[in-house]
Amino acid sequence: MNLAGPMPTPYIPAMATTIFTKKPPGVTDPTEPALNSPPTELQTAFVKKPKLTGSKKKKRDIPEGLWTKCPKCETMLFDKELDANLKVCDKCAHHFSIGARERIHSLVETCSFEEMDAQMISVDVLGFTGAASYKDKLASNWKKTNLKDAVITGIGKIGPHRAGLGVMDFSFLGGSMGSVVGEKLVRLIERSTEKNLPIIIISTSGGARMYEGMFSLMQMAKTCAALAYHARARLPYISVLTNPDYAGVMASYASVGDLILAEPGAFIGFAGPRVIKDTTQADLPPGFQTAEFLLDHGLIDAIVPRKEMKARLIGYLDFLTVRQNNSAAATA
Repeated sequence: MNLAGPMPTPYIPAMATTIFTKKPPGVTDPTEPALNSPPTELQTAFVKKPKLTGSKKKKRDIPEGLWTKCPKCETMLFDKELDANLKVCDKCAHHFSIGARERIHSLVETCSFEEMDAQMISVDVLGFTGAASYKDKLASNWKKTNLKDAVITGIGKIGPHRAGLGVMDFSFLGGSMGSVVGEKLVRLIERSTEKNLPIIIISTSGGARMYEGMFSLMQMAKTCAALAYHARARLPYISVLTNPDYAGVMASYASVGDLILAEPGAFIGFAGPRVIKDTTQADLPPGFQTAEFLLDHGLIDAIVPRKEMKARLIGYLDFLTVRQNNSAAATA
């Protein structure tokens, strides 16, 4: 065997030669996709999708009728706790609107309230027509509020005192004063005068009822005249102002009490701040027409939180009826 012959040429695969071959710039292999070419289906299957940001996450729905947002401190309040707290925010003491029957139950002793004129309803004397007729307005409010009109009157017991009690409800046509409101209050005042009872009227109103025209305005003089006879009998009258209290109601019986109280933050006045500013062309002071502003300027006597109202009313009645009680004890 001749071992000194020439060495055979080694076998080099073709692929190995192409791996190390330097390509001129700008030239690509036809089998290799270009960098700027669209990705294939296999490549797109492994592309990670961007995560959803917090702003695009689906918001959790809050069931209606369970929570209420406080307009002052923006705290979410559980409705059952809010009702148990007499519709007062336990964080910032904001006073929500409260119905007339709820307010009566919070003041009088259990089963002591005797309602008067419960079936008295308004009549469309003028045949008022507009965007909606007065009859349609009344019908919708009867159904919505389960009330016959914007005030509930009767005689109840507050602590040891029997007293005439009238409570307005803003949910019925904005607590507007029409013929029925005036008549029910006058009957309450006259009944209380006959029985030698003090009177407490809790007001919340947007003013006179425009659907009744002059008949509504007549109630201002009518109620004040009845209260004048009540005062002549030397019987006390306490007026409680709640939010809001404006126009014809505030210009009549609501402002002639022997003692005028108000809830915290209540807006009270004859006309709204916008109307007054446009009329006087002057900047209004801070807190204008709030209960706190009016207390500082002497229009009201005290600001009483809703949860303290019953106890304070009992104390005021103790003081205002002491002469009457002494006279009754002397004649007994």
